[in-house]
Amino acid sequence: MATKIYIVYYSTWGHVATLAEEIKKGADSVPGVEVTVWRVPETLPEDVLGKMHAAPGREDHPVITARQLAEADGILFGFPTRFGMMAAQMKAFFDSTGGLWQEQSLAGKPAGVFFATGTQGGGQETTALTAVTQLTHHGMLFVPVGYTHGAGMFAMDEVKGGSPYGAGTFASADGSRMPSDAELALAAHQGKYFAGIAQKLKAV
Repeated sequence: MATKIYIVYYSTWGHVATLAEEIKKGADSVPGVEVTVWRVPETLPEDVLGKMHAAPGREDHPVITARQLAEADGILFGFPTRFGMMAAQMKAFFDSTGGLWQEQSLAGKPAGVFFATGTQGGGQETTALTAVTQLTHHGMLFVPVGYTHGAGMFAMDEVKGGSPYGAGTFASADGSRMPSDAELALAAHQGKYFAGIAQKLKAV
């Protein structure tokens, strides 16, 4: 039976959605893995999103319900940062998982995170660290990418997002910067690495 990996994200201007697609490519490269990309429900009204010039929701990424999380063998959560923490839309989604928490339906499942920030000091690490509290209450197993991507993680010749906690990108304050090749490479690696870990855990 295939190992089910869910990539669940929220994206305002499309940066996190782009990372999600790249992570899917990496996970898809692992034989015996079935990957689905989902987005969480939007909480802002359309007129507000219009004023923010937000990207339209990806129709090829269906909206997930909290209950559907229990179907996955492993889950990667992606979100932009808001003052060093996950965006409210993703937090609202986690707040809707109380029933799963009560049943501990997600306990023992591997989970990872990826993220986008507006600036270099915008929370590439704190966003991941504060997200771990959500995983902990569910009894999930946090799987960081560590330094498994190799030499590229130590390179200092360009500005790039991402960290040992997970793949990341810098969107710039106005959202104009899209993920670089180096950031996309880390995202693909995270997908492949995470899928392999989830597969091993399922076999135990």
